[in-house]
Amino acid sequence: MATRVILVRHGISTYNTLRRIQGHFDESTLTDEGREAARLTGLALRGLPFAAIYASPLQRARETAEILTAQLENPPALQLRDDLKEINMVEWEGLPFDEVKERFPESYCHWQQEPEKLKMRLTTPEGEQEFFPVVDLYRQAEQFWRDTLPQHAGETILLVAHSGINRALIGTAVGLGPADYHALNQANCAISVLNFAGGFGKPVQLESVNLVDHLGKPLPDVRGNHRGPRMLLVRHGETDWNREKRFQGQIDVPLNENGRIQGEKAAFFLKDIPIDRAITSPMLRPKETAELILQFHPDVSLETDDRLKEISHGLWEGKLEEEIQEVYADELAAWKVTPETVQMPAGENLQQVWERAIAAWNEIVASSTGDSQSDPYENRPLTVLVVAHDAVNKAILSGLMGWGPEKFWVFKQGNGAVTVIDYPRGPENRPMLQSLNITTHLGSGVLDKTAAGAL
Repeated sequence: MATRVILVRHGISTYNTLRRIQGHFDESTLTDEGREAARLTGLALRGLPFAAIYASPLQRARETAEILTAQLENPPALQLRDDLKEINMVEWEGLPFDEVKERFPESYCHWQQEPEKLKMRLTTPEGEQEFFPVVDLYRQAEQFWRDTLPQHAGETILLVAHSGINRALIGTAVGLGPADYHALNQANCAISVLNFAGGFGKPVQLESVNLVDHLGKPLPDVRGNHRGPRMLLVRHGETDWNREKRFQGQIDVPLNENGRIQGEKAAFFLKDIPIDRAITSPMLRPKETAELILQFHPDVSLETDDRLKEISHGLWEGKLEEEIQEVYADELAAWKVTPETVQMPAGENLQQVWERAIAAWNEIVASSTGDSQSDPYENRPLTVLVVAHDAVNKAILSGLMGWGPEKFWVFKQGNGAVTVIDYPRGPENRPMLQSLNITTHLGSGVLDKTAAGAL
């Protein structure tokens, strides 16, 4: 049984509003908005059976945890952990971001572009020492997992901490390093869900990352000075074959009634989100999902791209897992553990899916430049909707992290789920995963309860 970890960042603090660097600095407290967000987060998590709740002792995180915990039913006692403290930014703490940028231009450049190279000096009883804040943070996160996961096999635990340490916790869990620090975002009081198959180093699934719907806004805010597009990656709604756990692949199965409802709910969820461009796989299930979403965006024409088709399962298509087991037992077993090694009989392998899906994505991003087309006076990036399939979406997400098919099972993509990818430094630079696998609009709460069917 998997160990589920719910990760929450603290609410908006006084230093967040002043745009000052916090780190270990403990003078920053929650604002009224931050306290209300903590309360809403607790309500969103109510009903989950937490075996343990851990929080950073810094007061902005501790207060968030206390407010949140008060909304839960029979919560365990809150435990404070120094290894959940924020990144140590000792030379910068308390300073406005603009001042840091002016006084420490070289270090600030490293922080933004090569965070693993950020270097500072720390005064210790033994004298001044040089250290690398981001590298040290990832060591701290890894040690937290090694110490904590063995205590909670098969349980659900809650962690309340900070933006930096949460990024490092997610990163170390799935194999991202200090150089990947800016690859994903953590908004105030956002919720992330990780499922561990075992201890540290065992397979991990990112069920969701950076959910903010419970705070009254569907998607995280676009960060300042955004120079590239915002991409909305959606998986199609449910089909009867998803429900039956029958392999679909490139057989053109339409949405079922629940899938159409999911498409409608995704449409309402994105109703007030400006969409400037839309591309879909030409297959029935994503195309119908995209058309449902675009009912509230009638001025947007729907493009199709064959490279976004689902993986071809070849001779597995149309069959239940039990039927495949009878003939292809070894291949099916490998598919569940080492999918990158499997060549589908008379079909594709994952490397082929990676190549075509990522090529399509990169071309879409590169051709989606410029400002919003809907209103030249709006200060927002071009927003692009892409609707595709489970394997294709996983290939795209893995490719954005610099991974190959060996990481296929890391990302969950539920039917009707929305994922947000931003290009804050322009389409030619590495993107940021803003939110992963949002399914809250489907009415199932924080957890993804969509059909766990075949592809």
